[in-house]
Amino acid sequence: MRSFSLGWALAPLFAIALGGCDAPRQQVTIHAREAVPDHLSDWHLVEASGGELRLADGVVPYDLNTALFTDYAHKLRTLWMPEGTAAQYGDERFDYPVGTIITKTFYYPRNSGDAVLRTEDHSGDYVQGKTGETLDLGRVRLMETRLLIKRVDGWQALPYVWNAAQTDAVLEIAGDTAPLMLVGVNGETQSFTYVVPDANQCAGCHADNHTEKAVMPLGPRARHLNKDYSYANGVQNQLLHWQQIGYLSGLPGAEVIPRNADFADTSLPLEARARSYLDINCGHCHNPSGAADTSGLMLHHAEVDRRRLGLCKPPVAAGTGSGNRLFAIVPGHPEDSILNFRVESTDPGAMMPELGRSLAHEEGAELLREWIAAMSGSCS
Repeated sequence: MRSFSLGWALAPLFAIALGGCDAPRQQVTIHAREAVPDHLSDWHLVEASGGELRLADGVVPYDLNTALFTDYAHKLRTLWMPEGTAAQYGDERFDYPVGTIITKTFYYPRNSGDAVLRTEDHSGDYVQGKTGETLDLGRVRLMETRLLIKRVDGWQALPYVWNAAQTDAVLEIAGDTAPLMLVGVNGETQSFTYVVPDANQCAGCHADNHTEKAVMPLGPRARHLNKDYSYANGVQNQLLHWQQIGYLSGLPGAEVIPRNADFADTSLPLEARARSYLDINCGHCHNPSGAADTSGLMLHHAEVDRRRLGLCKPPVAAGTGSGNRLFAIVPGHPEDSILNFRVESTDPGAMMPELGRSLAHEEGAELLREWIAAMSGSCS
């Protein structure tokens, strides 16, 4: 049975041990908006102990079909809700109850010193026998954990940065930076600066309506969550799992639930993979109520107008941001398309997305090149 403390106390509360050789787990604690703690450990959501990053009782891990690119960082995403509450299903978004806490922990597989590994292989991230749930701190380097807390008056975003000892994370409202060396599987190296956004930048990307600045979760939506997850006790569809543990109500039949493609799954249609990639990486701004609504370029999953999607669409403003190219998408010619230029750029004045990365995502850029190269027609 899950337990929690719905109050303002900062003192740790102990839950019943889950059995086996695991240490007793502490209860999740909700803190007032005006008195959020300086340390992540005071929330009792994830705990760094004994060389492991463990999830508290009732904290459920999840993954996305295609995820936002963040300088090749790996991510452990979690969801927790107060006892007796559940999210209400919706195709576009879920209605999460007050007290819901969503976390995203960014980390890299370790190399040596300040070097981290660039790899899509997650198999070595977890403690043996606890795949998908317990990170092995001897193998990974924790960077930050971001929290989204559902308050009575809306969502609150908080960034916590992990200390060098990897024992706790500290609230950094102003954000942070960390120089890193990324080492590829073939030994190639790449220096970059990992950037933790400040609280206002978090709100900028998560704004459901940028004119109202209303923060909303982006990832945990039906089309992103509709996939299997390898839980410690077996593989199960995430939405069905949430329903079975009491975290989701109103789940419709599997045949009507939307599902985004895995952009890396080459067995799926190229169009579906490219649109899924654009949806999660660009669609949070490039939609009718997003921060990029004035651009006229709509990259969210629901857009069906090819012109609004960018086909032969001229930019609102030319210059550095367009790479002096004439159209967002020139069919058959990614080398002439503004979309490709901005995704491949690392110039802060030109790159897209504007926040959340210092590096270009080579695999994503290659997918978009392939997608546009396969288009027929011309912009004459």
